[in-house]
Amino acid sequence: MCDTCGCGDLAVRTIDVNERLLASNAAVAEHNRAHLDERKVFAINLMGTPGAGKTALLEATIAQWRGFRRITVIEGDQATDRDSARIRAAGATARQVETGLGCHLDAHQIHDALHHFDLRDGDLLFIENVGNLVCPALFDLGERLRVVVTSPTEGADKPLKYPPMFRAAHVVVLNKCDLIPHVPFKLDEWTEYIRAINPRARVIKMSAPNGEGVGQWLGEIDNVRQSFLAGISA
Repeated sequence: MCDTCGCGDLAVRTIDVNERLLASNAAVAEHNRAHLDERKVFAINLMGTPGAGKTALLEATIAQWRGFRRITVIEGDQATDRDSARIRAAGATARQVETGLGCHLDAHQIHDALHHFDLRDGDLLFIENVGNLVCPALFDLGERLRVVVTSPTEGADKPLKYPPMFRAAHVVVLNKCDLIPHVPFKLDEWTEYIRAINPRARVIKMSAPNGEGVGQWLGEIDNVRQSFLAGISA
């Protein structure tokens, strides 16, 4: 039956298309990275589920660094510019990328967005990816740091259920920690799962809305950024 209708070739064709798609994305991502490195702009890919608090984390970051760091944000959502409006209200430059049915940002979209910014030496570029724990992990955008934001309301087992996302992270932020006493979430289990999936990831526990742990988050970003700047200046 498969020989007759040809569906036996479907997997081969799908793999071929995906490989070409990822290869094209990787090439543009490297171009983005070179463009940003040349300008000494440190780019951070912020990933996580809808409602994990990615935008709230950015608002807290902007509030703390206003006047000390120039921050630019690319916001990815399937529809509306609500998050970019929040970022601009917080005091940073932002551009919205609406992906429609797309469940992630890709390097081509970031390349197009970069042409709308006047990026300068030492700037921070945050890319808030579409809320999703699957597809964003596959697409390099040209960033230098990958951050996954999660929260206790999602459950402790998310690292086990979505290992590629947590494996890709340099930093894992457990946001909304103030909710731990009120939800069925076991911090020890979550920590164990993170370490099993990605023992190299730096873990930060915080609550962006009330400021808990924000200082540790800023310190982590600043340390990695300084190492990045020292590396490209050497």
